[in-house]
Amino acid sequence: MRMEGVTVVDHPLVQHKLTLMRDKQRSTKGFRQLLNEIGMLLCYEVTRDLPMERIEIDTPLTKMEGAQIAGKKLVFAPILRAGVGFLDGMLTLVPAARVAHIGLYRDPESLQAVEYYFKAPSDLGDRMVLVLDPMLATANSAVAAIERLKERGAKDLRFVCLLAAPEGIERLRSAHPDVHIWTASIDERLNDHGYIVPGLGDAGDRMYGTR
Repeated sequence: MRMEGVTVVDHPLVQHKLTLMRDKQRSTKGFRQLLNEIGMLLCYEVTRDLPMERIEIDTPLTKMEGAQIAGKKLVFAPILRAGVGFLDGMLTLVPAARVAHIGLYRDPESLQAVEYYFKAPSDLGDRMVLVLDPMLATANSAVAAIERLKERGAKDLRFVCLLAAPEGIERLRSAHPDVHIWTASIDERLNDHGYIVPGLGDAGDRMYGTR
């Protein structure tokens, strides 16, 4: 399935690890490790077009001109709690990145996002912000998080998830058409409880062993 404004990362390693994560027999430790690894692989893809600049350096043998990322480094903005599962892998690749934390939970009756925590760097407008959440289901949390980041000055935002439902993609793209989505899979649909089908269950519960 292809949808406008969405990049599906179909690399064999991503797809293999995703299948392992979907298996309900996967242990909590295994689930966390795989989420960390996929986070690293998704970060590699979503940062493929970062701006570069040329600098002069000294190697042990001679001077040379090399390339480095231009401008200020990234901000990783995980939506708590499951979004933190992506963080370590991404920070391994970009250790100089700043981190914003967005605490949201989904009201079980209305399915709306309720904010309980927000902390972000003051210079969001000068940085690319990657909003992280393994599941793009109803998209209520994603829409709310991006609204808060924009209120704090963020202009260049990208959304990174493991799984997305078509309904969530449409909702996020409708609310924030300037925010491109990267995901490992577009699944079939949402069920009556707002869970992605076939999905992998509640990512937060599986990360922390509370399923």
